[in-house]
Amino acid sequence: MSISKDKLKNIVEAAILAVAKPMSVDQLLKLFTDDERPSSSDIKEVIQQLQQDSQGRGVELKKVASGFRYQARQDYSEWLSRLWEEKPAKYSRAALETLALIAYRQPTTRSEIEDVRGVGVSSSIIKTLIEREWIRVVGHRDVPGRPALYATTKQFLDYFDMTSLQELPTLAEIKDLDDLNPELDLPNPDDEVSRVNSKIVEQDASEDIVEDSLEQATEEESIDDKNDEGFYSDPELETDNAEQVDVTHETLTEEQLTTNK
Repeated sequence: MSISKDKLKNIVEAAILAVAKPMSVDQLLKLFTDDERPSSSDIKEVIQQLQQDSQGRGVELKKVASGFRYQARQDYSEWLSRLWEEKPAKYSRAALETLALIAYRQPTTRSEIEDVRGVGVSSSIIKTLIEREWIRVVGHRDVPGRPALYATTKQFLDYFDMTSLQELPTLAEIKDLDDLNPELDLPNPDDEVSRVNSKIVEQDASEDIVEDSLEQATEEESIDDKNDEGFYSDPELETDNAEQVDVTHETLTEEQLTTNK
């Protein structure tokens, strides 16, 4: 018993929507019994029709490494992100650099990654990438110590909407490692160092301001003390003041003499 193309199209659409992971053509073929199973070309044909039907809509039928899946278009991520209060997971720049080096140089060892980055790769980074199922151990280098060889997985390709590593941007096209995943807002370790240095500079500046304030307060207090004693801190003012005192003294003396007379 054969199935009509319209019904086959609806079954494929429902199956892809029902599962939480991409479905390959072989997996879709397993949905049918022997007497009703369509050919793989029939499955591919209805998939193409479904892709055409989704043109101009908010969702698309996307082909990734593991198969086909329905997903929201990236154009509407700004609004869809408001559906969830929890923010997307954030990964350090060191983790992204490690992932990028594995993707472009795979299979590669941890020491080779460290040679390129110039710093050590922590075990937690490798563990996180493995738990995320973005990388896996594919063998061991035939050298003393037999270090593990790491390579990317299909889940890595699925996450970044790729069907193969050939779709990776060339190194010349990459201006920033953050471009590998637009939703990752990554802290830069260098920025953290700069932030700490800025705090130190701010603290030093604050200490300088405090010292200047104390010195100014001391000078003002000294001036007040001198003013209380009838003196000025400015040498020129001190000279003018002395002359003024002498003139006043002479004037008072003349008045007193006139009065006495």
